[in-house]
Amino acid sequence: MNNRRPQVARLGVGLSMPARKVWAKSDQREAGRSGAWLPLWRHMADSGEVAGRLWDHWLPGQVRRSIAAAVPGGEAEARLLTVWLATVHDIGKATPAFACQVEDLAGAMQDQGLTMPTRRLLTERSAAPHGLAGQILLEEWLEQRGELPKSARGQFTVIVGGHHGVPPDAGQVRHLRGRTELIRTRGTSEALWRSVQMELLDAVAAACEVAERLPSWKEVRLPQPVQVLLSATVIVADWIASNPDLFPYYPDAQGQTSAERVEAAWCGLALPRPWEAVNPPEEADAHYDSRFALPPGAQVRPVQAAAVQLARELSAPGLLIIEAPMGEGKTEAALAVAEVFAARSGAGGCFFALPTRATGDAMFPRLTDWLGRLPDADGKRGAHSVFLAHAKSALNPHYTALMGAPSRPLAVETDDMWERGSHREGGHIRHTAELVAHHWLRGRKKGMLSSFVVGTIDQLLFGALKTRHLALRHLALAGKVVVIDEAHAYDAYMDTYLDGALAWLGAYRVPIVVLSATLPAGRRRELARAYAGSQAYPDTLRPDGAGHSYPLLTAVAPGGTAVESAPAASGRGTQVHVETLADAPEVIADRLAAELADGGCALVVRNTVDRVRDTAAVLRELFGADAVTVAHARFVDLDRAAKDADLRERFGPPEICAGKRPEGAHIVVASQVAEQSLDVDFDLLVTDLAPVDLILQRMGRLHRHERERPARLRTARCLVTGVEPDDGGGEWTGAVGPPPVPIRGSRAVYGTWPLLRAAAVLRPHLADGGDAVRLPADIAPLVQDAYGSAPQGPAGWQEAMAAAEKTDEAHRTEQQGKARTYRLPAPRAAGRSLLGWIDAGVGDADDTPVGRQQVRDTEDSVEVLVVQRTAVGALRTLPHLPPDERGRARGGLALPTDAAPDPHRAKAVAASALRLPYQFCFATADRAVAELEELYVEAWQGRDCHWLAGQLILALDEECRCSLAGFELHYSPDDGLEVTRAQ
Repeated sequence: MNNRRPQVARLGVGLSMPARKVWAKSDQREAGRSGAWLPLWRHMADSGEVAGRLWDHWLPGQVRRSIAAAVPGGEAEARLLTVWLATVHDIGKATPAFACQVEDLAGAMQDQGLTMPTRRLLTERSAAPHGLAGQILLEEWLEQRGELPKSARGQFTVIVGGHHGVPPDAGQVRHLRGRTELIRTRGTSEALWRSVQMELLDAVAAACEVAERLPSWKEVRLPQPVQVLLSATVIVADWIASNPDLFPYYPDAQGQTSAERVEAAWCGLALPRPWEAVNPPEEADAHYDSRFALPPGAQVRPVQAAAVQLARELSAPGLLIIEAPMGEGKTEAALAVAEVFAARSGAGGCFFALPTRATGDAMFPRLTDWLGRLPDADGKRGAHSVFLAHAKSALNPHYTALMGAPSRPLAVETDDMWERGSHREGGHIRHTAELVAHHWLRGRKKGMLSSFVVGTIDQLLFGALKTRHLALRHLALAGKVVVIDEAHAYDAYMDTYLDGALAWLGAYRVPIVVLSATLPAGRRRELARAYAGSQAYPDTLRPDGAGHSYPLLTAVAPGGTAVESAPAASGRGTQVHVETLADAPEVIADRLAAELADGGCALVVRNTVDRVRDTAAVLRELFGADAVTVAHARFVDLDRAAKDADLRERFGPPEICAGKRPEGAHIVVASQVAEQSLDVDFDLLVTDLAPVDLILQRMGRLHRHERERPARLRTARCLVTGVEPDDGGGEWTGAVGPPPVPIRGSRAVYGTWPLLRAAAVLRPHLADGGDAVRLPADIAPLVQDAYGSAPQGPAGWQEAMAAAEKTDEAHRTEQQGKARTYRLPAPRAAGRSLLGWIDAGVGDADDTPVGRQQVRDTEDSVEVLVVQRTAVGALRTLPHLPPDERGRARGGLALPTDAAPDPHRAKAVAASALRLPYQFCFATADRAVAELEELYVEAWQGRDCHWLAGQLILALDEECRCSLAGFELHYSPDDGLEVTRAQ
């Protein structure tokens, strides 16, 4: 095969005058006339040249190899195919349906004989979007010039048809085939239209030397994942080539040569190259020590060493599930495995997916610290691109510090949101890695294309949601190693989307690391099969009744069969004595008074925010306000972040909280926010009954670090409450006791079945004389028994448990059915085109409340920005807000209403976001929104106030109170939002 590269820059040479007059771009002005413009052949050449640069300098090797494996000529032919498709992608603009839009440019074409009835076309052209028209023209060309059969043409042409984010469906194609006058004006000029269209396609074919490949392409069957990658690359090339700042229009640019034009644009764009991983040191201690700031004397734990070893030994980079106790260094293990996988696969980056924004914010500086020590095969590579992928990323100081001073605005696509965030110099070099939040790789559609991304799990789940520009999201994931943290934290609805995403990632051969304290065996099996196929996890691998290994590593290569490894535990362990406690807050207060008589720190975890607040109120009466801290999700963003930081500083590892840990008795009353990604350590735990894996997560906050404790609290103890007393007054832990009745709020959050199963497996430990729960030894047995199929609990419980299981299964089935409505189907047979790929999709979806509701089974909720209204009616920020990272005041700042606030004030308001609780869902949400919209500040709605534009503002009075939709609201920095029904 001839390996000469396409000569797209010479595309305009020898074209006829009618072909040279076909236009593609215009800064259309009044009266339908143009100012500057760009001929189609020039934009086609620009797009092809950009595609070549993207292939050579930006696409990760992992992506290039996927495309190359689908064509007979390997990488050289794959590059040619990519450039050819990018060059022809806008051929649909050589049609009267497109050309009629700008009067004087249409007139110039008509002067060359390309006639068009402009007035009629302007009303009918919507049936012929230029992408769809281009698909039909390219199909005709492939049939006439290459004699490709219909079965082979669609896999190429659909990439042209879908280059604006949505591949056409069969109905659209049939309809336009019946409206040929939109593609070529009937009559005397029809032949000229056809001639010009074929002339342009022939010129591209000659420049790319495609003609000699067409015979072999008759036999090519592009897998659907490869079609997606080609589509996304064409979209990116088109967006860049459509940027008039990079590729200026005529007449200003008429004197530029193609080479000058592309070189200047590429240098101006300065896209960071992908990461090129090198093989890390073979010896585990050397590997981890060179990548992480390990404390003096720290040793690599067995699970960390075994994970890296298994990643090296697996037949090909694939899926690796790491199940290990809290505090065993799973995050470091995941990053170390990611480096090994990337060196083997050619991945150009890493995406770290976490359950919440808060956990994403906490992870971002850890990732950038790792990047600062991460070598690259190209020692002179320049910057790594990084991105924090959630809706509030511009409020994260670690991220905004990497957002360099902006250059000219790069408005590539008309529907892209404007850039968000404040910009300041902050890029820095450590070792070989410079980190930058690149100006072009920001925003809701392009940010995930950065090399290194931390974000919420939603960003991964969106990859299985039928939505506009889905191909871009797939390209972003296909070139990375993906890490999924807290895999046990997702429900059946989210798991349905996760399994759909894994099916595509497996098809792309994307390496994945899944982290969990422990997974039910059934869920582990589902993950492996979703990624690698039904054969991936045979029933014989871990049959029912098999022993429970822990820690546990499970690995499978794409299309392979899973293997398991059970590394030794690190030797760190805790024995937790478990007992029950009556649910009344007064009983809890009295018990804590006795336990904390000599001091100590206790954690009380309640399953609802209302229970947190009620319990904290009783405890404060007994212990005093200063001895009780409240933590839950019903705080404004700034207060929530300050709460997390305060908990880490006062109750974290000894080296962090030295001198800050309370000396006397102190109680933290928290909701589920205490379960995830908080390295905190308490002497005593009180917890509502919850699913057993979550109770174990909460136990992981007990005696987590070595430190001196009061004599009474030197034994780790967990008191389980949250159960309603039965009518007979019997104890559910007794030999013949009735099943427990979890409190209503817990049943609403988790369902009854997992709560009863948790009670059943913990019951032997709760009974008088029962053994302590051994962490980590008992984690796997407890979780597998709780979620397994074998009966648990006394005979007298079985009727209640069977009814609860039936209800739980019905709920799971309902969730899965709802999720499948918009879930992307698994890849279909190779060669089948993407026609109708995202039919009946949801349009655009991103990290907004509407977008998140597509991949999370959540009720409609209302997010507000909270401010304060003074007695004279003026608005100001909440008075208690802490200073920003530069020490500037944020509390009590006056907010003008006749002009946009300055960026500092606007950002302080944006950081005071709060999601209203369940009382404001469903019909009440509509009423609440209507009342909130009464406070509409016109001056805050423009592009120069993007922090506040379109947001709902909740104005509290000087006592931080207000009324809304029939409820009374009160906010305090200590307790968060309190909601009571108005009298």
